[in-house]
Amino acid sequence: MNHLLKSAGVATLAVAALGYAGTASADTLTIVSWGGAYTKSQVEAYHKPWIEMTGDTINSEDYNGGLAEVRAQVEAGNVTWDLVDVELSDAVRGCDEGILEPLPIADLPPAPDGTPAEEDFIAGTLHECAVGLIVWSTVYAYDETKFSTGPATIADFFDLAKFPGKRGMRKTPKANLEFALMADGVAADEVYDVLATPEGVERAFAKLDSIKDDTIWWEAGAQPPQLLADGEVVMTTAYNGRLFNAIAKENKPFEIVWDGQVWDIDLWVMPRGTPNKERAWEFIKFSSDTQRLADQAKYISYGPVRKSSFPKILPEMQSHMPTAPDNFKNPLQNDFEFWADYGDELNERFNAWLAS
Repeated sequence: MNHLLKSAGVATLAVAALGYAGTASADTLTIVSWGGAYTKSQVEAYHKPWIEMTGDTINSEDYNGGLAEVRAQVEAGNVTWDLVDVELSDAVRGCDEGILEPLPIADLPPAPDGTPAEEDFIAGTLHECAVGLIVWSTVYAYDETKFSTGPATIADFFDLAKFPGKRGMRKTPKANLEFALMADGVAADEVYDVLATPEGVERAFAKLDSIKDDTIWWEAGAQPPQLLADGEVVMTTAYNGRLFNAIAKENKPFEIVWDGQVWDIDLWVMPRGTPNKERAWEFIKFSSDTQRLADQAKYISYGPVRKSSFPKILPEMQSHMPTAPDNFKNPLQNDFEFWADYGDELNERFNAWLAS
């Protein structure tokens, strides 16, 4: 995951219990996430209100993703992490391996209007061992100064006649093949069915062929906004959080096109054997309720997974969210199972195509 300002290494932030008389019965939770601006958004929206309400202490640790440390703790019978923020592929894999606790999903709080949580959470964000938090997306953006009328669809990204100029794309088949098929007229809900066929793969690469000679390939998340700012490309795919930073904080003249966005999620999981299982579950319920998810969106442009959270987001932040109704009209959820099955051969094909 390319969380905005993700930090490297491991850092620990001990957040002291505030203003709570009953600290004698308070707990300590160790909560692990990705660092940088993303963890800061969680500290502000989840940790601090929880501490004020309960008197608990939260040890906030950073990590670089994956299941290796969770697996090592569980196998050693020495679990020190209570909750971990993970990507969906790790949530499902860890559940299958038995190193994550199954969670009582039915006990999640309903929306304020009484809508059950299972209906309030966006489809695909609740799992046996995981509760979704935020949606982040791969999208594309363009420099507004380069066009009198800018592109509006994923097909426009591939239209060099109507929108001449260099493109930027990540140096990987993931998302690019999906974009290519949607641009070629494949409905979002049919993309992976088509891409699972030899004909679909040929169709996707044929579409990429149409812009290959005009494409600059990027690898790090900080590169696309820089390519746009330097005028090396007129439009580029990018992570929405990186674009938000450039637009809102650096006042760059960039416009995001959300059509055909490929979205992914982050979720809470609980390592199997945590001694604080009940308290950690209470924290999951609290942090994934309607208000807390809306509060997180004050600090970062990742969309809350609850539908009821969106109206509570600050108006000036709403248009930056992947899940804003106007932005979420034609989304495609990244299918990690597809990429687990076909990733190696498609990476090999993509690299050969690049070199040809």
